[in-house]
Amino acid sequence: MTVPTTALHPVLLKPEEAAEMLRIGRSKLYELLAARELTSIKIGRSRRIRPDDITAYIERQATAD
Repeated sequence: MTVPTTALHPVLLKPEEAAEMLRIGRSKLYELLAARELTSIKIGRSRRIRPDDITAYIERQATAD
């Protein structure tokens, strides 16, 4: 059975994709990762970010005001 690719949601995002979702630059995203304000996982040499972690970061920022 094949599933149309448009129906799939990524489980993990590349840093560039996460930065695009947040509408920030890649450097700023890496700053957030280094400060542990945004969490990521490492697979080999690659960093990946869960969409749920992006949502949690946004919620924390919204309540910090």
